Amino acid sequence: MKVQGWLFLLCGLFFAGVDVAYWFWTKAESPTGQGEPVGTTAMAISVGFAFMIGYYLMFTARRIGDQPEDNKQGDIADGAGEIGFFSPSSWWPLFLCLAAAFAFAGFAIGFWMFLLGVFMVLMGMIGFVFQYYRGNFSH
Repeated sequence: MKVQGWLFLLCGLFFAGVDVAYWFWTKAESPTGQGEPVGTTAMAISVGFAFMIGYYLMFTARRIGDQPEDNKQGDIADGAGEIGFFSPSSWWPLFLCLAAAFAFAGFAIGFWMFLLGVFMVLMGMIGFVFQYYRGNFSH
């Protein structure tokens, strides 16, 4: 995981350099002499996300130790075995995303729709978390 962590941290540094260059470029091209705020902010958010993911991966790598992908002389077979549990089929992510879209649309349409969307999101989250406690795939 160290390789992935360093990759994200280096991407964050690259995005930061591009963000600064973009701000200076748009500041020079603008008739008012101010940089373009939307693109600069969006790229600054991508810098934050890249550093956040890189930090998480480096922190996790330090906690769990070396992985097969960190070994420079490692083979593909070193990573064989069980990786983890993946859901065989779940409709809950779809319902949760639709409920979140409904809640966000409530910002534009009305407060009643937002409250209904929040209720739907809570029900979707409960279903998503507890999907393996009943039915075919229960423990």
